[in-house]
Parts: sequence; C-alpha cells; structure tokens
Amino acid sequence: MLRQSLVGSLFVGLSCQMPFQYTGPLRFKSDGTFQLSIFEDLHFGENAWDQWGPQQDINSVQVLNKVLDFDTPDLVVLNGDLITGENTYLENSTDYIDMIVGPMVERGLSWASTYGNHDYQVNVTGKTILEREKRWPNARTTQMVFAPDAGVSNYYLPVYGANCTYYERCAPELLLWFFDSRGGFRYQEWNEDGSPIGHPNWVDTSVVDWFSQTNAKLVHKYGRMIPSLAFTHIPSYASLALQAGPGVDANRQPGINDDYPLAPQAQGWCSDGRNDGSCSYGGQDIPFMKAISETPGLMALFSGHDHGATWCYKWDTLVPGMTVQGNGINLCFGQHSGYGGYGNWIRGARQVLVSREMLQDLAVDTWIQLESGDTVGSVTLNTTYNQDSYPATPNDKTYCPTCNYTVITPQPGTKRSHSSDLG
Repeated sequence: MLRQSLVGSLFVGLSCQMPFQYTGPLRFKSDGTFQLSIFEDLHFGENAWDQWGPQQDINSVQVLNKVLDFDTPDLVVLNGDLITGENTYLENSTDYIDMIVGPMVERGLSWASTYGNHDYQVNVTGKTILEREKRWPNARTTQMVFAPDAGVSNYYLPVYGANCTYYERCAPELLLWFFDSRGGFRYQEWNEDGSPIGHPNWVDTSVVDWFSQTNAKLVHKYGRMIPSLAFTHIPSYASLALQAGPGVDANRQPGINDDYPLAPQAQGWCSDGRNDGSCSYGGQDIPFMKAISETPGLMALFSGHDHGATWCYKWDTLVPGMTVQGNGINLCFGQHSGYGGYGNWIRGARQVLVSREMLQDLAVDTWIQLESGDTVGSVTLNTTYNQDSYPATPNDKTYCPTCNYTVITPQPGTKRSHSSDLG
C-alpha cells in the first residue's frame, strides 16, 4: 500500500505540473556540444513489502535529482535494469516507471531507455515498460525491430546540428544506437515444474541484421559515415576478454574493477541454446561483437549490469580466446545509479560530452558524476586512449541512510519463486 501511495501521488503531481518539452529531433546546442547522462541499474521496486525497499527508491530518486542538478544533459539514457522485476506484481509492475522518470519530467528533459535482464521477468517485460514510458511526452524510447525474439528497446536516435531547421534536408551529425540485450525470464510463461522460462541474454541476430542494414542505408542516403554511440545493458564477451586478458590498468582504464570476472552476454547458455547450467558461455553474442567492430564511426558502446565495473577499454586487438578483432571501439561501463541491486559502490551516472569539433577525430569526453558532487574517471576516448595516463578512480562506498536491513521477509502472495541472472 505504501508503494502504491508513493507512486500514485507522484504521478498525480507531475500530471498537474505538465512541464513537458517538445520532443522533436535531438540537436546539438549552439555551442556545438551535446551531453548525455547515463543512469543504469536503478533497480526500483526491490522488496517493496519491507521498510527498506521503498526507502531505497526514495534515495534513488535523490540520486537522479542530484546528478541532474549538477549538470543539465541534452538527453538522459536509462541503460537497463530500471526495475527489479522479480519483486513486482503483475498489476503494478510498471508503476515504478513514474517515479524513475519524474526527475526528468520535472526538468523538461527527455530520455531514452534500454531494458535489462531484471526488466524481463514473469510479471514485467519490455513491452509493458515501454507502454508506461510512452504515457510521458518526454520519452524517446521506442521499438524498431519486431522479430519475435528481438526484445523491445532496439532503435536509433539521430542528433542534428543546432542550425538545422528542416530535418528532412539535414544529415544527422551523430547517431545514438540502442540495443536490447534481454535476459531474465519470459513474461507470464512457466515450465511444467512451475519454474520460469529463461529469456536469452544477448542481442538477437535479427537486431544485428537490422543494425547493419539500417546503418548501411543511412550511409548511402547521406553519402558519408555518421559518427555514433551505442548503448546496451549487458556487456559483450569482449569486455570480459579484455578484463581477463590484457587486464584493466588503474591509470590507463581508470574505474572500479571489483566485478571480476564480468557477467557478459550469453553467460550461462550453451551454443546449442540450452541454459541448464552446464555451460558457462554460448557465444551467441559473436554476431553482435562482429557488427559493432566492423562499423566505421562507432566510437563507444556503453553497458551496465556489472555494478562493480566503471571503466572504459579501447578494443583494438584480437584478444586471446576470441575470434573477433576489435577496431578501436571503446567498451565502457557507467556507475551503479540506484540504491536497489547488489553492491554499495557510490552512486552516480556516466556523462558523455560530444562536440562537433572532437567528432572530426571520432573522440568524446566522458566522466562519472557522483551523487556527492565529485567527478571521477574523467577521460578522453580518442586514438591514444589505453596509452594515456589518468588519475586512478577511488573505490568509495555509500549506504542507504534511511534503510533498516535488519528485517528481510519473503515476498508475500507469490506461489512461484525463482532467482534472476546476475546484475
């Protein structure tokens, strides 16, 4: 009842204010810059029946408010695991979206989401989350691939120049690609023994084909390569291989590196499609890795999922144990943003600053904005990244100040129990 009251009151308040901005095409500012703020692993709705569950959500809203007050982005990205879906009920599983987007709505900011493994559970799925997001005019999340196993949050957003008045006559100066890595469990489906049915945890080949074909059409239409950035919740196997092979250096790839080993796409699946616990990695994300490594102008792929990883790594070699060679794309993690989910690393959000000037060299600036007001891990993703030296990132922790974790009770009213995959 407390959870429904909190969400309901927020929704009514925002509906009355209506501070929405017109969500026309995205544009660079007049100074030639475009900034993104990436929140990930918010994990709203965790243990809503215990005292600490709603308190976590309240503190997560404060993280959103604080970070957005430090620096106003041109687009907010919600990079997966918006909700701890296994703790929700069918009748109210998407109500948490109203709390999550409230800080953006209040500021007239728009946002775009990818969905993570905890957003795909028996009582919630990407489709129902998208429907809830679309109640708000500020939402840019959409669906462009409709194959049965594609997931939902697969789409792209063009970003135009500040002086572009007629968008149909202008070429985008930047493309933002969003990929659904799925995972979790299938919506309202169970095995004969009552256990939920696993949902593949990689970017589907139908999405890979769509991406390659759509990008080729855009290059042909505008007669040139368009610089781009990409977002997906679960990292590809290449991130794990880089972490295990060359290794993450505290100064060359500054960031927290506590999640070792990482949990990549296709983890826990066999190459023949079984997920019975007998295989550690099935390789189903190889087509996705091949596609991103062969796409000229794709500067970086940003992931979440592993709460204890916040570094970027330039993938420009054939890493031991892999068959796909990197072309220089930067594989980045953000910062655990929510008070839900595992771990107590200080909360924050990765910022990405794109400038028209730096795009000529396919480079961007990025850093982590913490809820404390501090910034860490500031780097330039350029041709010499991996070689340049930066200050190491401190491994600070924060704890929910209003949460009483001494009482943890089972979820009431559930006939089936299950656990979700990591992250």
